[in-house]
Amino acid sequence: MITALYNAQIISNGEILSGKTVLVENGKIKAVTNADAIPADANKINLNSAYLAPGFIDLQIYGTGAYFFGGQPSAANLKGMEEGLLAQGCTGFMATIATNTNDIVEAGIAAAKEYRPQAKGNFLGLHLEGPYLNPKRRGAHPAELIKKATLSEVKHWVDMAGGEIKIITLAPELQDAEVLAYLDGQGIVLSSGHSDATYTEAKSFIHKPVSAITHLYNAMPPMHHREPGIIPAIFEDRPYTSVVADGIHVNFTMIKLAKRELGDKLFLITDAVAEASEGTYQHHFTGDRFVMPDGTLSGSCLTMLKAVQNIIQKANISLPEAVNMATLYPAQLAKLADKGKIEVGFVADLTIFNSDFDLQGVMLGGELTMST
Repeated sequence: MITALYNAQIISNGEILSGKTVLVENGKIKAVTNADAIPADANKINLNSAYLAPGFIDLQIYGTGAYFFGGQPSAANLKGMEEGLLAQGCTGFMATIATNTNDIVEAGIAAAKEYRPQAKGNFLGLHLEGPYLNPKRRGAHPAELIKKATLSEVKHWVDMAGGEIKIITLAPELQDAEVLAYLDGQGIVLSSGHSDATYTEAKSFIHKPVSAITHLYNAMPPMHHREPGIIPAIFEDRPYTSVVADGIHVNFTMIKLAKRELGDKLFLITDAVAEASEGTYQHHFTGDRFVMPDGTLSGSCLTMLKAVQNIIQKANISLPEAVNMATLYPAQLAKLADKGKIEVGFVADLTIFNSDFDLQGVMLGGELTMST
C-alpha cells in the first residue's frame, strides 16, 4: 500500500516546496510528485498545509520524561526513550552516557545490545560523553571519575559493544595518539568536548582525527585576545559542531555568531536529561533548567522541535536551515546516508508540525502516527 501525504509544505535540503505530494511505500520515500500523480488506490493523508520535514535526529540526549538512560541504563529506559522521543517528532537519537563508573558504562553497553533486536528504529546507538575529559572543564561531570583513556580499556568497550558505540566525546589534548587512531579506525566519531585545548592544540587535532565538537561554548575555554583557545580554531577549520539552543546554555547572540562562522557544520542537540534523585547525576528541575544538587547547570529540558523554534525566532535562522540543523547535518555526521532529507530512496522518517510549532504527526519507517 502506498501512502500519499498531500497538501503539505515540504521542508528538505534547505528548501520549502508547496503543491507537492510525498509518496511512501515499504518504509521508503517512493516519490515527491504532483497531486495528480497520486495512485488511485493510495492511502491519502491530507496534512492541511502543515509543514512536512525529515524526522529530527538528536545525537546527544540522556533521557526524556521519566526515562533517564544516561544515569540508569537499561533496556526498559531505552524503550521509554524511543516511545517518548517519537512522540516529540524525534525519529533518531543517540542515547548518551556521561562520565561514570565502569559498571554504569558497561551496563549501558549491555542494555543497548539487549534492546537492539526490539528497537523501533529511532535508537541509533550510544554516545559516550566521557570519562576521558579534561577535569579543568568538567562542568557537571564528577572529577573523581574523569580519567585518561587507555588503549586496553577502549578496546574492551568497543569489543563489548559490537558496534553500538557511535560517538565518543573526549578531551583530545590529554589522549595518546594511538587511542585516537584506534577509535577513528573503528568508525567511531570523535568529538572534542570538556576540553581545555589551546588554539595550537586544537589546530593539531581538528580533522586529525577529531571530526566534531560537542556543545559549542560550553565546557571549553572562552576566546581571549592573547590565547585564542579552541573556539577560533573551530571557526577556522569548521568541523561538525553541536549547540544547545535553549538560551540558557548558550546566548542566542553567540549562536548567530557560530552560524555565521560554521554554516552547514553547526547542528542542534538537546543534551536533555530527566529528573533523578539517586546515582552520580541527581538532576533537579529548578525554574527553567536542570541543575545538580550543588547548583551546577546540567543538561537541558529541550525538545528538538523547540530547539528549531528557538533558533528561528531568537537567532534569525530561516525555517529550512533550522530544519537542516536538526536533520540533515546530524545525519551527515553520523553517516546516516538515507536519512535527513525528503528524497526518493530515503527512509520515510518524517515530522509534521504547524506554523505554531505544534507537533501534528510523525512517521517512522513509513508508519504514520497523527497527533490528536
